[in-house]
Amino acid sequence: MKLYGFGPTRSIRALWGLRELDAEFEFVTVNLLAGENRSPDFLRLNPTGKVPVLVDGDLVLTESAAIVLYLAEKYPSKGLLPRDLKQRAEAYRWVMFAVTELEQPLWRISRHTFIYPEEKRLPADIALARGEFVATAAVLDRHMEGRRFIVGGTMTVADCVTAYLMDWANEQHLLDGCPQLGAYLERMYARPKAPPRIAEAFASLKAA
Repeated sequence: MKLYGFGPTRSIRALWGLRELDAEFEFVTVNLLAGENRSPDFLRLNPTGKVPVLVDGDLVLTESAAIVLYLAEKYPSKGLLPRDLKQRAEAYRWVMFAVTELEQPLWRISRHTFIYPEEKRLPADIALARGEFVATAAVLDRHMEGRRFIVGGTMTVADCVTAYLMDWANEQHLLDGCPQLGAYLERMYARPKAPPRIAEAFASLKAA
């Protein structure tokens, strides 16, 4: 398998899944800063020009959450996807919650902070997105009371997908009122197979 990705992006999710599963893979760096994601070769893999992309034989899979779910099903004995139907449904639920409810306001903040050209940035939208994230994160914070993982007693796909978002939110100082999520973030990245945190990934880019 090959994982095409780049530093402090959602590639971290797929990388986390691969590491937790002890899967053999090659990491192929696609330098977004150098525009390598717009090259004809990469656009043949993902016409949107985004990372990560997983290539497993003749399968070319985009979307970080889909990659994590695929990997969990490819290695069922590792337990990233619960065998119990109800717990598996809960894992799917929280994956969807992460990518639809938690991730979207974080993307809006990033777009209006540094992605969009300065003349298109809307400071008011940043404030709205911050408020939306805090309100939504409070739901997960309450859910995490008395829990180490989002679903059940072991790590699942829901954690691979969500922990990265918590680090992203923490970079924006959005977890200050969520003590459960703050503790969860530290536990997750203390795991031996955890990928680099966003700040560490950024630092490695500057050092390169």
